[in-house]
Amino acid sequence: MARPQRLFLSGHPHHVIQRGHNQGPIFLDDEDRRAYLHHLGEVARESRVAVHAYALRDDRVHLLLTPQTDGAISRMMQALGRRYVAAFNRRHGRSGTLWAGRFASHLVDEGALLDCQCYIEGQDAPLVPTPWSSAAHHLGLQHDHLLTPHRVVWALGNTPFEREAAYRARLELGLSASTRTAIEQAMRQGLLLGNDAAWQALERELHRPLRPRPRGRPQGSGRKHASDSGTN
Repeated sequence: MARPQRLFLSGHPHHVIQRGHNQGPIFLDDEDRRAYLHHLGEVARESRVAVHAYALRDDRVHLLLTPQTDGAISRMMQALGRRYVAAFNRRHGRSGTLWAGRFASHLVDEGALLDCQCYIEGQDAPLVPTPWSSAAHHLGLQHDHLLTPHRVVWALGNTPFEREAAYRARLELGLSASTRTAIEQAMRQGLLLGNDAAWQALERELHRPLRPRPRGRPQGSGRKHASDSGTN
């Protein structure tokens, strides 16, 4: 089966997921998690990628990123994978792969960014966040130097207290089933999370269509009647 196409565009947010091989664990303890975040910070700075949100789960990682160049996310994830897996294998006396193939990703329109960030941060007791999610930073419970809040988050209020309260309200509200489905579908497609206007804007930016066109003849393209063709 062909792999889904993926888009990487500088200046656009991207949701990235990396999963463990055969759904196995990629973190065995908190020292592993600390090591992953350390390497993430290093490679993000080196690759000029802003980290807006993250969540480390036992068998996968969610990241919300904005690269400054088109190929930066791929370079960053390759470097992160090499460094973390080498350290993980040394520490646990193992060898071989840790990841389930390549990482998955999709673009995130700014109009959908808060939904995507809530999806990343709000899956495990969102209002009692662990150190292994960026939710604590966005709720004002701790400062995380790894993070660069997106301008959509800054627009939630004029003060840190206003922004934190507004974001807490978003997490408390949760996501609808349709929003979760849209995020998961965007990940499967590897394209865009956004409304129709966002799709149209992206297609204009890329100068090519991204969505499949409807099958069949366009409406009104059928054969003309004899009376319309000027014949008797």
